[in-house]
Amino acid sequence: MNASADTDLPAHVERALAGFLDRAGTEILGTEPTVAAGIDALRGFVLNGGKRLRPTFAWWGWRGAGGDPAGPDAEGVLQAVASLELIQACALIHDDLIDSSDSRRGFPTVHIAGAKLHADQGWLGSPATFGLATAVLVGDLALAWADDMFADAPLPAGTLAAARPAWRAMRTEVLAGQYLDVRTQATGDASVEAALKIDRLKTAAYTVQRPLHLGAALGGASPELIATLLEFGGEVGVAFQLRDDLLGVFGDPSVTGKPAGDDLREGKRTLLVALGLQLAAEKGEQAAATVIADAIGDADLSDEGVETVRMALQQVGAVDAVERRIDELTTAAMAALERAHLAEPAPEALTGLVVKATQRTY
Repeated sequence: MNASADTDLPAHVERALAGFLDRAGTEILGTEPTVAAGIDALRGFVLNGGKRLRPTFAWWGWRGAGGDPAGPDAEGVLQAVASLELIQACALIHDDLIDSSDSRRGFPTVHIAGAKLHADQGWLGSPATFGLATAVLVGDLALAWADDMFADAPLPAGTLAAARPAWRAMRTEVLAGQYLDVRTQATGDASVEAALKIDRLKTAAYTVQRPLHLGAALGGASPELIATLLEFGGEVGVAFQLRDDLLGVFGDPSVTGKPAGDDLREGKRTLLVALGLQLAAEKGEQAAATVIADAIGDADLSDEGVETVRMALQQVGAVDAVERRIDELTTAAMAALERAHLAEPAPEALTGLVVKATQRTY
């Protein structure tokens, strides 16, 4: 491999994923060809889009620690960081199931496609139940194959061993964050503290911190450098989630890929919502508080209802408060990045990722 990975990383990640998925299914398909439908569902899900954020942060963690894209470890590092996309596939497939989502990136979700297959074939039992079971199993397969892809990366044993703590922590943290998210929806905890806990576990740790940690560890980074990157990643990851929360309510569906207001309909206790309720209470804006509270978890919330919530969130100052928080987090992240003294061109690349992840796009 050469330095082209720096400028065309998503294409290289795509190549690594496609090659691995071709190899991974060979043995089981020879034994039981009927599982081809599940493997095809996973392959389509993984290769039909995605921002490749996690492999990108991991790659630049490696490059920042001195990794050489023209060196002998580059191809192995590419495979190791690309395996993060399979963990992401597991998380999203199961997330769609948890949230009862019908589409993802313009395609039917795995459980919806599985239900359609059952109905089209006229099989016995419930199409919906078959679709749910299919999504669980395909998501599990993605997680199992993520481990295989990482473990089989052509790298020295010591190099992979150095990155395993980041790998293990990331898998546990994303599941803990997902559980906390589900539990918070069930308990109705709309506090600022609960929203920030979810943001740090489910997004910051999983999307930015641990991928950076993993990549830097693959590059032999010192504990001090890893600690600074974790600080940087924590600030960026929360800012990224806060921007996503704003886009979930105010964003253009043609840009975000999902209907505006879906977070509200699903009952997500985001920081935007938490601050909206808190500020409404502090200001005595009972009508605004009622509008926001009633919208959370309303599966039938109309577009007009979403617009009413938007106005209430703006009226009480929640949108401005989240924007200020994003600015503060971004400033802190850039200060940590400067202290890291990463190898070039990692600082410039990571700065670009921060801007892209946190800029206002609505």
